[in-house]
Amino acid sequence: MGLLPALCLLASSTSQGPTPPELPREFRAVWVATVDNIDWPSRRDLSSTDQQTEFIKILDTAKAMNLNAIILQVRPSADALYSSRLEPWSEYLTGRQGRSPSPFYDPLEFAVREAHRRGLELHCWFNPYRAFHPSMKGPLASRHVSRSSPRIVKKYGSFLWMDPGEQEVQRRSLEVMLDVVKRYDIDGVHLDDYFYPYKEKGPDGKIMDFPDQPSYQKYLDGGGTLGKNDWRRQNVDGFIENLYKGIKQEKKWVKVGISPFGIWRPGYPKGIKAGVDQYADLYADARKWLQNGWCDYISPQLYWPIKQTAQSYPALLQWWNEEDTQGRHVWPGNFTSRTNPAEGNWQASEVVNQIKITREMHSDGNVHFSMKAFLDNWHSIRDVLRKGVYANPALVPASPWLGDKAPGAPKIHVDDLGVHHWSVSWNPSGRDKVRFYSVALRIDGQWQAPKVSDDTSVDISQTIGVPTEIAVTSVDLTGNASLPAIAKLSG
Repeated sequence: MGLLPALCLLASSTSQGPTPPELPREFRAVWVATVDNIDWPSRRDLSSTDQQTEFIKILDTAKAMNLNAIILQVRPSADALYSSRLEPWSEYLTGRQGRSPSPFYDPLEFAVREAHRRGLELHCWFNPYRAFHPSMKGPLASRHVSRSSPRIVKKYGSFLWMDPGEQEVQRRSLEVMLDVVKRYDIDGVHLDDYFYPYKEKGPDGKIMDFPDQPSYQKYLDGGGTLGKNDWRRQNVDGFIENLYKGIKQEKKWVKVGISPFGIWRPGYPKGIKAGVDQYADLYADARKWLQNGWCDYISPQLYWPIKQTAQSYPALLQWWNEEDTQGRHVWPGNFTSRTNPAEGNWQASEVVNQIKITREMHSDGNVHFSMKAFLDNWHSIRDVLRKGVYANPALVPASPWLGDKAPGAPKIHVDDLGVHHWSVSWNPSGRDKVRFYSVALRIDGQWQAPKVSDDTSVDISQTIGVPTEIAVTSVDLTGNASLPAIAKLSG
């Protein structure tokens, strides 16, 4: 990435000693929503160049805040913000569904490459069943599921939904997600809280039932015996299980993350109340998925302030941790956009305190909704986190059930170019697959906080103090870190 002076590798923490400090482990992620152009792109009429410029700003902002993962929405409504043979280009990207970017580029290929350059994981966020969102204004493309397979799409309120009870829907969504896993070097596949839709009221003010009687009747005619509610849950359970197994067969290291509604059921734990019962209303048994090991991380949307006892952040987080019998990651979702004065006018301290509670409860990460909070910097939230709880960089926690063998230390080569100027390069050991390298300099006897990226070389010139050693650590696809390889730069 060009000439990198020693100053660029500095952070606020340093360490003395013969080996560099190990980076702490914490998932620090942000959702980048594309539906209704919430986060990116900001408008539907941007040029390809302007889209890329905006996304680079998102990545650079995340990196400057010491975040380490982007969760990018790539399938908001049976459409694609990437090159797909299965579904049409998204209206949110180009202004008209089915229209490709011009001049052409593949946004997901671009996003993965640029995120990894900055040491950021890139997780792809899919909506498995939504087919139309009312923020969509243009005509639906001929390839859109509502036109190519109208039988499996149902109108419910102002939305269109693919019927989860149709096997064709299950196959289609699974094929879409596995297609991305196969073709792109992503770090995760992510689902949010939309399974069966949230309940809608009809013109008479009464709750409408989701119109899936034909697919349920087909199930009964085939000998099925479950009641409709249990059948609906079985449909979602089967999809989650097949998705997890399918991804692991293709690329074991790609993490599967789910971000359900923050409350499994009212009364769990005691004293918790909610207007939505995800188990009964969304037919989403997220506790079962966690306990069956059908996800690698779960990010329950704990979108309430700490003092709101009916939906207590600490009580709910403790409950999810206790239900994590498989030892997977519990990384709660935080409604950081409530710092927007028009949304909830939370002070930045509310988010800071939620992160502190997460750490106290031994959950090693948080996911923030959404990137707009950091771009607009409401209540200086970006600066408060960067100077406080996110003052120093962190690596994504390892997932040992996906592989726990650490890679070998990289092999370093140093070229002394004279006058305190070195060109340093490194390579992985043997056949180790490495995602990132953590690089630290020792200056005036102190190790500086490492810089993480996928770079395999760096140019170093003296700017402040005299760099005497460089340490490079390999981090593999599941987060395991090697021992550092250390090379001398000067005496």
